[in-house]
Amino acid sequence: MTGRNDKSLSTWSTEWTYGPDIHGDELPLFERRPEQTVLHAVLADLSGGRAAVVTLTGRPGHAQNALLGWAARLARESGLRVLRAQAAPAERELRYGVVAQLMTALYGPAQAGAPAREDGQVPHSLRALTGPDEHEQYEPQPLPALQGLLRAARSTPTLLVVEDTQWLDAASQHWLETLVRRLTPDTPLVIMASGSALSAGGPDWLSALPAAPVPTKRLVVHGLSEGGVAAAVRLVCGASGDPRFIRAARTATGGNPTALYEVLRRFAGHGHEPVTARLSELKTIATAVVGDLVTHALSGLPAEVTTLLRALAVCGDLLPFSLVCAVAGLRAAVGRDLRAMLEAAGLITSVGMKALICPMVKARLLEDMPAGERAALHSRAAEQAYRASVNDEDLTHLLLRSPPLGSSWAVPVLRRSFAAALRAENHDNAVACLSRALREPLEPDRRARLSLELAAVEAVRSPEAGDRRLAELVRAGGDVPAGLRIRAVDLALARGNSDAVRRSAAEALHDDARDGERDALIALFWLADGAKDDTEPMVPEVPALPDRPSGPAQAGVRAWQLAARGEDRETARELAGAALAGGGPGAALFLPRLAACKALILTDDCTEAATELTALLAAARRDHLPAAVARVLTVRAELHLRTGMLDAAERDAEAAERALPPASSHPLIAPELMALRIATALEAGRHERARSLAAAPASAGAADGVAWSSLLLARAQLAAVDERWTEALELSKECGRLLLRRGWSNPALLCWRPLAATAVRALGDRAEAARLSLSELTLARRWGTASALGLAELWAGPMTGTGGRPVVRARGATRVLRDSPARLAHAWGLVQLAAAELEEGDRRAAARTADELSGFVTAYPSSRIAVSARRFAERLEEPVGPSPSTLPREWTTLSKVEQCTATFAGRGHGNREIAELLSVSRRTVELRLSNTYRKLRITGREELCELVRTMEGRPTDAS
Repeated sequence: MTGRNDKSLSTWSTEWTYGPDIHGDELPLFERRPEQTVLHAVLADLSGGRAAVVTLTGRPGHAQNALLGWAARLARESGLRVLRAQAAPAERELRYGVVAQLMTALYGPAQAGAPAREDGQVPHSLRALTGPDEHEQYEPQPLPALQGLLRAARSTPTLLVVEDTQWLDAASQHWLETLVRRLTPDTPLVIMASGSALSAGGPDWLSALPAAPVPTKRLVVHGLSEGGVAAAVRLVCGASGDPRFIRAARTATGGNPTALYEVLRRFAGHGHEPVTARLSELKTIATAVVGDLVTHALSGLPAEVTTLLRALAVCGDLLPFSLVCAVAGLRAAVGRDLRAMLEAAGLITSVGMKALICPMVKARLLEDMPAGERAALHSRAAEQAYRASVNDEDLTHLLLRSPPLGSSWAVPVLRRSFAAALRAENHDNAVACLSRALREPLEPDRRARLSLELAAVEAVRSPEAGDRRLAELVRAGGDVPAGLRIRAVDLALARGNSDAVRRSAAEALHDDARDGERDALIALFWLADGAKDDTEPMVPEVPALPDRPSGPAQAGVRAWQLAARGEDRETARELAGAALAGGGPGAALFLPRLAACKALILTDDCTEAATELTALLAAARRDHLPAAVARVLTVRAELHLRTGMLDAAERDAEAAERALPPASSHPLIAPELMALRIATALEAGRHERARSLAAAPASAGAADGVAWSSLLLARAQLAAVDERWTEALELSKECGRLLLRRGWSNPALLCWRPLAATAVRALGDRAEAARLSLSELTLARRWGTASALGLAELWAGPMTGTGGRPVVRARGATRVLRDSPARLAHAWGLVQLAAAELEEGDRRAAARTADELSGFVTAYPSSRIAVSARRFAERLEEPVGPSPSTLPREWTTLSKVEQCTATFAGRGHGNREIAELLSVSRRTVELRLSNTYRKLRITGREELCELVRTMEGRPTDAS
């Protein structure tokens, strides 16, 4: 529907009114009733023979031209003459270009060759406005056609409409200013002109019109409110938008009617509904439309306007406006004038000493800029920002987009930002910072060190690139600092790329290895050699490790070799200690030290291993080595699992996966962490989680590494839990074959024989079960640690029938395990012992044994051991933990962690032991007990012990 009125403009309506937009479509005029009222009144006065001047200003796209189009249509419908012209950037240098449009509208197209007249009437020829032809002798008249227009208006009331006055040519501007001054109140001529704050020649002439003897109306057109946006959404989309969509549409377009209408038209054209779920599509379309609008608004402006806007897009939010002008190469006075114009146009906003640019405008300006100019602009901005003491984060943002500067400050800034990105776990940004630093002119030593740092971080996001970078450092030989080559080999091995390590270490040894590097390269070669199930041809021969090496790197690797083979436990322990305490070349390498820690775990020196692993982890994190962090966490998680700390094992396994995601982990070591997670989930009683992990496909090449054996064993354990005995037997035996092929026979490494014996016995082959169990027991006795021996005895007894009554065998094995750090194995021993005691009818002894399990059951109530203990308790008809029926009311006020801590304390455990069981600090235990005493209204530990004994149905001391 469009507004209309009779010839005297006595009535009119604007239920929906429209005007032409920049695309030629009808633009709805929302929230323009006040402006329309003024324009209607002026047209009514024009019908009465009265003159006026009306100006409409506002930001580009605020529907100024649409309002003039509505007024022009209303005037025509009322029988008024309408002369309409529009200035354009392309015609800004065309003399009298706008006047020619007006006169053409008045008199029709010019006739070529028609002579000019001298009576003041405008001729059909426009040469009076534009000047003679090139070969014609003619002197143009001053202010041509002005008098003719005034005479024509006296015969027919005339509306003169001029759009986009910011693009007026100088002659037309002077002509219009003169026309305004010559108007009289009784001249039936109205001038309506529109423009934006953007002007090619300084301030828009509408803002400085000369004083006129006729009424003058100055209208400023503003953006739409949320109500106007909502109305536009209903009209264009055919449905009401939800509130979040309305707010987002207004924010994205700034309430600009032209932009909003085009955004909604495209949005609806794609069939989208105006709902919150479609905000991403709305923002994408709005970005494109606003960018087009800005490009259109800026076209034809002087080059310095675009230059200033581009500089603002790059550093306007970082630098004071005066420095932005310096970046743009503009004089301060010019910059101030342009700033005022751009602020009025809504393209920038002043905040203190800074001028900020709309984000969508910023994106479009930089997109349209040639790449070379954009890089140079960022370089100038970076230099100014550094002198202005801008923070490292913002400086780095500029440096990442600039070519090499050659400035001494650039690399330190990038390295600090690199460290900050790593602390925030933003590896992509960290890689970008160091990659950019390497583009600066650098000394060879410094370049090599930065390359090593970069390769370490690339292990997370682009591991192949990191591997290539490390290989280049190794091949560089004497061109890199001493010790850096062996660190590069160490890092490559940390990610698990044992093939590359074997090749590079062997080649370096036969090329130009320095004296201080030889021992470390030999150690790393043999450590890598043990990580793969086969040997690679075409690798130069490398000397074997000595039986008792003196260097720390070789000592650590040799300790691991002995421990994995189950040979000479005391020598393995001694070498591991020397590797972790030694100095000199190779002492700082991570993988040999980690190998020493693994050897200590197998020698039952778990406390020392835990201490060294914590120190190793701190060093890896300090040096920003994610692959090394992941490897250390994996070994520590295995240690936690052996010592029965299931929650700590799970935390470390998850942290290892975060440090080096599965997609970045090398296939040769990836199975190690996966196996650990399966085993931990099984022990914690999360069987479905274990099944899900076991069913995940392995990476190509994973089966080629020795770590594959650990995954086979974990899958075999899961098959045994599900009583899939044939599968359990096949998997455990395949695990054994892989280990034995490497000569790794230590039963403390992976207990595949007991599992295979259990499976084969379930399948009916008791002789094979006995053979496997006796073999395990023989190897355990040769190795000699309490954990290996106790576990072998625990499983060998039921399989072989030797060692006396079952209860005697189980008691002996449990006694051995009690003195070992293998707390998980000890807990399983207690389960077997309690069951054997109950079978013999010694219910009191069985109850005492079950009570030893209560701490583990309370800490891990969903674990397999806890489930077994509860089943056993049912057989005893005596609960292992507190019975809900015996709980006092105050007990329920305790949190779960407080109940757990109180139960341990009530059973006689000391604070240190409780802290170890729950993986918390002693201070945390003390605070929990203090809260418990207060809530239970008791005075101390003695009363707590009495309460817990009562809840668990155990006799008190008095009884």
